[in-house]
Amino acid sequence: MHHNSHYSTVSEAITALRDKGFTTDFNLEENCLICGGDKYQIDELEIVEVYHYEGDSDPSDEASVYGIESKSGLKGILVVGSGLDLSSRMIETLKRLKINRA
Repeated sequence: MHHNSHYSTVSEAITALRDKGFTTDFNLEENCLICGGDKYQIDELEIVEVYHYEGDSDPSDEASVYGIESKSGLKGILVVGSGLDLSSRMIETLKRLKINRA
């Protein structure tokens, strides 16, 4: 699994993931991820790539870009910025997402 930030910006990381087939956009909900009209439970998903970005001048610029794959083979991207208003349940949901250590 890639766990670094060798892309200089969030948009570069997203572009690179799209090139690798991560074409779906995931959105974080209270206890699942939403893709279009579909809901995916956390145990159906796995993080396969992670890129973290620190805000150089402003800590609120921090963001994480996740490449996520479902058991059914759907590949998508979840972007979580520190500027987002995440509820404690959303943060717990993120923590429950499994990271592929392969």
